[in-house]
Amino acid sequence: MKFPRRRCLQLILATVAASFFSYAAFALDYPTRPVRLIVPVAAGGGADITARLIGQWLSERLGQQFIVENRPGGGTNIGTEAAAHAPADGYTLLLVNLTHAINVTLYEKLNYNFARDIEPVASIIGVSNVIEVHPSVPAKTLPQFIAYAKANPGKINMGSAGNGSSSHMAGELFKMMAGVNLVHVPYRGQGPAMTDLLGGQLQVIFATTPGTTEYVRTGKLRALAVTTRERADALPDVPTVAEFVPGYESSQWYGIGAPKGMPAEIVDKLNREVNAALVDPRMKSRFADVGGAPLPGSPADFAKLIAGEIEKWGRVVKFAGIRAE
Repeated sequence: MKFPRRRCLQLILATVAASFFSYAAFALDYPTRPVRLIVPVAAGGGADITARLIGQWLSERLGQQFIVENRPGGGTNIGTEAAAHAPADGYTLLLVNLTHAINVTLYEKLNYNFARDIEPVASIIGVSNVIEVHPSVPAKTLPQFIAYAKANPGKINMGSAGNGSSSHMAGELFKMMAGVNLVHVPYRGQGPAMTDLLGGQLQVIFATTPGTTEYVRTGKLRALAVTTRERADALPDVPTVAEFVPGYESSQWYGIGAPKGMPAEIVDKLNREVNAALVDPRMKSRFADVGGAPLPGSPADFAKLIAGEIEKWGRVVKFAGIRAE
């Protein structure tokens, strides 16, 4: 049986319209079941704390649980690969941070392409790294620490959240610019590294402020400097590295990504909710308590931030000759 051309066109348009409205309704109802937020590092560090804060907010706002799933290992690559290969339906998200931008240059071969496979959704906060030392280290100031390190080359253990992590790169940049020789000891996340720093197995770490400021306030660790251009609100009495090493600057940031191809309506919905958290007084206070400064913006703004960081740290990786372990 042959259909008139006009009738065929009407059927096609009706099918497209039905699909569109079904798709829009799907996005409007999102989420209808729990959402998995993959954190590709161990529990206890800045990424984990940030994920749990924003996850709780999204759970309260959207009526479904946003479950934080720690998948450490491979310098964030194990968890990131799992997210990159997950269905792009909004039910698997990724806690994105500076390490992802660094890994683009650090690793020659990965089972995913970060720029191609991960969709920027929303930036959350930016945080300082803090140079923290165990109380057994005799230096009370950064200039004293530099002098101590130069007098003891290769004898000071510098922990990090993993090879290519923000704490590692901040330390490598410091080593280059201050002219000191620190022994890098990578861990599977900042949490385990902090445990060994507190226990005295490490002498120094360039830690992110979330999850570490309380150790400084209680005297369990000593903060020598923050790595950002300006002093951190969470530690206003701690100077910047640049006050003693001119031109030095490094900072961490956190945001949400998703498998590429996630419906735009879901991307926009999550972006709106994250931005709402960044202006909520209660949430702003909670982020400030862990040293986080809000980074509001659109998905395009977050994409621009990531692109700039890939370029900046790519130059550092190549200059320092850093290789993935």
